[in-house]
Amino acid sequence: MSKKALTMTVVAHMTSNYSEGLGNIASVQKVFKKGKVYSMRSRESLKNAIMVQSGMYDDLETEVDGATQKLANEEKNATNIKALEGGYMSTSGITYVRNSSFYLTDAISTEPFVNETRFHNNLYLAANRAKAEGISVQEDSKKAGLMPYQYEYDKSLKVYSLTIDLTKIGVDENFETKEASAQEKADRVIALLEGVQHLSLIVKGNLDNAEPIFIVGGLSERKTHYFENLIQVKQNNLQISADLITRIQEGFQVGLLNGMNLDNEKEIITELNPVSVTEFFDQLKQQVREYYKI
Repeated sequence: MSKKALTMTVVAHMTSNYSEGLGNIASVQKVFKKGKVYSMRSRESLKNAIMVQSGMYDDLETEVDGATQKLANEEKNATNIKALEGGYMSTSGITYVRNSSFYLTDAISTEPFVNETRFHNNLYLAANRAKAEGISVQEDSKKAGLMPYQYEYDKSLKVYSLTIDLTKIGVDENFETKEASAQEKADRVIALLEGVQHLSLIVKGNLDNAEPIFIVGGLSERKTHYFENLIQVKQNNLQISADLITRIQEGFQVGLLNGMNLDNEKEIITELNPVSVTEFFDQLKQQVREYYKI
């Protein structure tokens, strides 16, 4: 079998995204597994952040036709619009559906959720309004617009996987148009990789560095999250199994951000022989260029 996919599994410090709120109380998204509750960042939220920060959404156009959707037609499709690599469904006239060229899992915390509630208010703005209106923010808080609010906060080690179908990049089977050039295909894949490498998130007005602290993967014969079931972190220690070592030896790479983010860094270095995260991505980008023969 030839290698037609790129797969990786990432461990990163990452905040969760938020689900439905109740009044002025916001709660993070959670998932129930193994009899416990874990915080998470959904695959949809993660995908949107990577697409935006990688520049893949720079040429995105939307239209409203009953539903708000990505614009896709004979002239503008995945062959010449990189924003459509994330998939689309166009119902304007004939319905066209194109699946995404890449897939993500939810980023799920490695430890059960512990609620850390943060309390805030808009006192400065309310005091400013009260001053302009000549009222007391204490006596007429409603008119001044004083509003206390609270939200659950979570930033923890999370694990997620990304797999890219290299054969689908720059191709749109819905339209009889010439596929993207090899250079363009490579540029799109590299842009996604850089989105993961330098990922940051803005959550509740705070900047969140979500770069990988550990990563494993590479080009693969299998279009699946090949390391999803093997990367486990318990009590801040990466679990190194015989199966993990065996799969890495099939031609995959390991990257580690040195800095004692994981307590068993020495064991990881001894058993898995990782390169730096920067070198990991540099090697992977070169493999992508070689795949597309550029």
